[in-house]
Amino acid sequence: MTTALLDGKYAVITGAASKRGLGLATARLFAQHGATVAILDLDEGAAKEAAASLGENHVGMACNVTDQEGVRQVMEALIQRWGRIDILVNNAGITQPLKIMDIGPKNYDDVLDVNLRGTLYCSQAVIPHMRENKSGKIVNMSSVSAQRGGGIFGGPHYSAAKAGVLGLTKAMARELAPDNVRVNAICPGFIATDITAGKLTDEMRVTINAGIPMGRPGTADEVAGCALFLASDISSYVTGSEVDVNGGSLIH
Repeated sequence: MTTALLDGKYAVITGAASKRGLGLATARLFAQHGATVAILDLDEGAAKEAAASLGENHVGMACNVTDQEGVRQVMEALIQRWGRIDILVNNAGITQPLKIMDIGPKNYDDVLDVNLRGTLYCSQAVIPHMRENKSGKIVNMSSVSAQRGGGIFGGPHYSAAKAGVLGLTKAMARELAPDNVRVNAICPGFIATDITAGKLTDEMRVTINAGIPMGRPGTADEVAGCALFLASDISSYVTGSEVDVNGGSLIH
């Protein structure tokens, strides 16, 4: 029996209803480690189904991370229900494989809004509560594409949004550290999830794996393990960091 790292903790994970996604893998691991989890997603039915798959007491709720008032109401409802929120994982994100000249105003708005504005709004909704408790962990999902200027699927606007997440993470970490609220980011490399499923030719797969020292894509569970580390007290002196989970594809 491993030690439960999140015993008695309450965690909120955004965009976590996708069956093979990073969010649900993180929710599953958190629940295994004793946390009570709220899964937020645009699709309320999918969020409730995902929460039920974790066992009893977990919550699934509809939430549009780009709607500031809606986000505030959801977080308030959870605080009323639980009495506290200990952990926020800003996982909700979208990507679009566009070239620089193909990015239109709506493409820009959609990608920046979900990835960056959503991270800001969800954080703003829990920060006063975490400050009051003098305790909290926020984990933001960035991407290797923010660090290397593009990846496999995301266009330049996706790289920009995920780079924005890194800047926001570091500034929040600096501002919130005196209140014992830690903020960190994860930069996954190429991970086998639904986003990439079906979009890869065998040739592309060989090329991608050749650029990864570990020679294979990562799994959602491997990203979840990093989120567990950052959300638990074993990382108590880690804040403002960007943790690479990429099999060595960006060693710098």
